[in-house]
Amino acid sequence: MRFLVCTFLIGLSTYAYSEEVKELPPINPAYNAEHAMALVNQGSRIFAVNLPTYKQPHDVQVVYKIDNPDVAFLNVVRGAELVTIKPKPFNIQRLMRGEEITITADVYNGDYRRDGTLVYENRTIEMSKQLYARELSELAVSSQWQEYDLITLKENERIYIHKISQAPSYNHLIFVDLTNACLQKFRTSKRVPIENELTYKFVNCGTLKPLYFDSEDLQ
Repeated sequence: MRFLVCTFLIGLSTYAYSEEVKELPPINPAYNAEHAMALVNQGSRIFAVNLPTYKQPHDVQVVYKIDNPDVAFLNVVRGAELVTIKPKPFNIQRLMRGEEITITADVYNGDYRRDGTLVYENRTIEMSKQLYARELSELAVSSQWQEYDLITLKENERIYIHKISQAPSYNHLIFVDLTNACLQKFRTSKRVPIENELTYKFVNCGTLKPLYFDSEDLQ
């Protein structure tokens, strides 16, 4: 009887494991490409934000926490207005699945696609924790009503990320240490407002740190 019970439990756990594995979405090789990203920080934490477009294989929004390699690297991210990375080709659907992966990338002060300056070459970057993932499909019509998702870091710390709509739209992230409730949907003066207007929309929420804003790729 004990043998039968053990056999049943082993079979059940094996079945549960196989079901869990089957739930993972398949990897589409079309998403293997050079995926431009920005690096932003809050304190000693560094986050990687992909720079999406509407076309495959870049039609996803992803935010990942990366392992902080050393103080010098942190100072590069913390001290620059914008830091971007040019990775060797990899499949971004692995990040959509929430995998922990290591990529190799050149690190630039500024946007490497727009005359950025090389800081590190072939730097190893460990993508350690998925914070946000969204496919850019079934998008809302572009309008003056803006909608944000939130990423909870810890306690009252949040990152608000704009839900990219149909063109024209924009990519925007802002860190908030909440002291008051914060709207996740609000109206702006234009379909693509300036960053200062967006920052003002969060000014009563708590302590702010703008992390990233760009609209050029989403026109």
